[in-house]
Amino acid sequence: MDHPLSLYNTLTRKKENFIPLNEPFAGIYVCGPTVYGDAHLGHARPAITFDLLHRYLKHLGYRVRYVRNITDVGHLENDADEGEDKMLKKARLEQLEPMEVAQYYTLRYHANMVALNTHPPSIEPRATGHIMEQIAMIEKIIEHGFGYAVNGSVYFDIEGYSKKNNYGKLSGRILEDLVAGGTGRELDSQSEKRNPNDFALWKKAMPEHIMRWESPWGSGFPGWHIECSAMSAKYLGEPFDIHGGGMDLLFPHHECEIAQSVAATGKEPVKYWVHNNMITINGQKMGKSLGNFITLDEFFTGNHKALTQAFSPMTIRFFMLQAHYRSTLDFSNTALQAAEKGYNKLMQSFSLMSKLKSGETSTIDVKALIARCYESMNDDLNTALMMAELFEAVRYINSIHAGNETITAEDLKFLSKKMNELITDVLGLIPEETSSNGLTDDLMNLIISLRAEAKAKKDFSTSDKLRD
Repeated sequence: MDHPLSLYNTLTRKKENFIPLNEPFAGIYVCGPTVYGDAHLGHARPAITFDLLHRYLKHLGYRVRYVRNITDVGHLENDADEGEDKMLKKARLEQLEPMEVAQYYTLRYHANMVALNTHPPSIEPRATGHIMEQIAMIEKIIEHGFGYAVNGSVYFDIEGYSKKNNYGKLSGRILEDLVAGGTGRELDSQSEKRNPNDFALWKKAMPEHIMRWESPWGSGFPGWHIECSAMSAKYLGEPFDIHGGGMDLLFPHHECEIAQSVAATGKEPVKYWVHNNMITINGQKMGKSLGNFITLDEFFTGNHKALTQAFSPMTIRFFMLQAHYRSTLDFSNTALQAAEKGYNKLMQSFSLMSKLKSGETSTIDVKALIARCYESMNDDLNTALMMAELFEAVRYINSIHAGNETITAEDLKFLSKKMNELITDVLGLIPEETSSNGLTDDLMNLIISLRAEAKAKKDFSTSDKLRD
């Protein structure tokens, strides 16, 4: 196969041609949501980014296995292995079983993903469904000398690992700097850890902890990082092609994933690490912990004090795609309103294609325009540049419709096919009735004329119904 696509690899800090390990198969693992609350705009960005990557790899002819997990246990409130399990805390507050909370918010997440027109993953494993695999990996880590058990809990030995391996190579952080900078909390007399930067592989369950499983170290539950190492290896092998997620997961989550996998198997787990940048609001990362988030449902309904109107799922998707996935994207009503106008303009022009009439010549090089679209996508999924090329096509389509430019039948067929593939199949943008203002106007004009006709025939019953 040809390998036109280049991706920015966070691990090597450069763009690299994407060449899968087992061509034509391509494997992607993406960190999914912790299902203790509704998805917000920040969750939409990785979902749309890696849906785009999934779609484009398939478009290029790869057979893709896309795995995105559901975290339903082990994600504590604090990355230093402190605080309450987020799932358990929500269950206690709502007086529900933790699995009720997980099921409720998983279904709501799925509904949001359908609205955004993201393809479902090939496999969507849950942390609670893979406890055995996580325990087995922890046992390997201990066996290889990189984990230690204390009072029913198991911790990863960062210092011991760093003597033989490069902990911090993904994020660029150095263990000595972490300690000197106070990134790890100070060890107190009650701490079980040998080093403040050690992280939990398995946590002992306190008596009040509902979510618990039996293990070689006693009753407990897995740490947050181990689930992704275990489940990605199970479904994609060791190693696999692409691991994706938001930049907020780069450290410590993804750094710990690498350490766990290398400690357990002796192999690098992933060839390409791909990270999307953050959604910000007033320059600050949008997130649940900061309390500055707006849920996707609130965007769709407009039911939030920070919103001036409702914004459709396709407007949200267009808003995300008009920027490069590695750039910061700042939320504002003005930016979303501009995205709404851009989306409507693109789709209205796209709908005109079936009405265009061909001529003897083409006044624009259609094949060169489409080639530039592919060049943009192949350059690390540069949708911002691709959008610019698509709007050049929009200008051309509108000019043909107005009679100012011409296109041959062959070029019209080619342009129509490629616009459909790129807009619908790759970008995942589809028409929305709520955005079809022209259709609404035509419908209302039809109703008005039918009412006038009914009144003229003195059919006042029908006239009144049409008026209502």
